[in-house]
Amino acid sequence: MSSPDRHLAEAVIDAVRRTIVHYGLWFSQSVEQFGIDRALEMEREAGDKATAIIIDRLCTTLGIAVEDGLPAPLVHLDSDAAQALLRAMAVNWLAVDGVWFQSVEKREGLAPAKVVNDSCWSVFSPLEATRIKTLGGLEENGGLPALAEALRHRLYASINEQEIVFEDDGALVMRMLKCRVQTARQRKGLTDYPCKSGGVVEYTTFAHTIDKRIVCDCIACPPDPHPEEWVCSWRFTLLE
Repeated sequence: MSSPDRHLAEAVIDAVRRTIVHYGLWFSQSVEQFGIDRALEMEREAGDKATAIIIDRLCTTLGIAVEDGLPAPLVHLDSDAAQALLRAMAVNWLAVDGVWFQSVEKREGLAPAKVVNDSCWSVFSPLEATRIKTLGGLEENGGLPALAEALRHRLYASINEQEIVFEDDGALVMRMLKCRVQTARQRKGLTDYPCKSGGVVEYTTFAHTIDKRIVCDCIACPPDPHPEEWVCSWRFTLLE
């Protein structure tokens, strides 16, 4: 590839990077200025419009057909390929999360990195829950059945192994049987990453976004001791 061609290719990829950051900045600043609930309403409107604009413009530029607002080649991927692509997207999401954590930790230390991490989850979890509700057509205030369904469609569900069960008293329990992050640490001979503080924020806000009546309790999460069968476990109940 000639130098000008390579420069253009790099510029295209960097335009994607800048667009992602700029979009995220708009969302984060809206949260700061107006609160998470109003920001999520704004994101739904802005995100729907932005997605349609991006798909239409890129497909037109590249000569790709659009079907029902989606790129035709993506619509017609076979199920296995689509699942593989979704998993790759989820792994990339987790990798981006990881490199940001490592970058902050390298410069500022573990404690500040955990503060940033927990703050990010307080915004991302409600966003993810809202997107899952919208895409899955889950009813508002759908209770624990809606939460169980939503948990099955998180990005984590594509790359981790989890178990979701209802107990005899009606409570919902989610157990993370295999966690990609913790498994990677085990392979390196490291102790579990102490993710409980982030997990409390993550699962509490996710459940609350699905139904504000849902209460989340941590059964155990590193640095808590846990059995070999699972890494972390969370119990959800519904306040009547």
